[in-house]
Amino acid sequence: MAFSNNHTLISRGTKIVGDLHFSGDLQIEGHVSGNIIAENGNDAKLVVAEKGVVEGEIRAPMVVINGRVVGNVYSAKHIELAAKAVVEGNVEYQLIEMVKGSQVNGSLVFGGAKGERKVELKAAETPEKAAQSNS
Repeated sequence: MAFSNNHTLISRGTKIVGDLHFSGDLQIEGHVSGNIIAENGNDAKLVVAEKGVVEGEIRAPMVVINGRVVGNVYSAKHIELAAKAVVEGNVEYQLIEMVKGSQVNGSLVFGGAKGERKVELKAAETPEKAAQSNS
């Protein structure tokens, strides 16, 4: 994976309270109490390191977790749950990689089926399609 020019580190001993919006790469080794949301950009990557803790929802295209997350995780592209990952919440993904030892105390939900169904419904609702089906 290519790295962007934006690198942000939340180091050990640092605690952030509140929502965090980012672009580029964000690595969490400290504690975040709040939602973490990647701003519009398909290259955004979030890494929760072994000692990192997130208490809140995560929404990012690429997510790597090796620490603890209490909240739901939504990954639009790829999520990796490393050996010491503990997720207490649901994980919605397109592509998932789980290493032996990782834990998910919630549901694993594949997000691709919903996206494909939405595209089909929108295509069926266009005026041209409606006129064709009425003929």
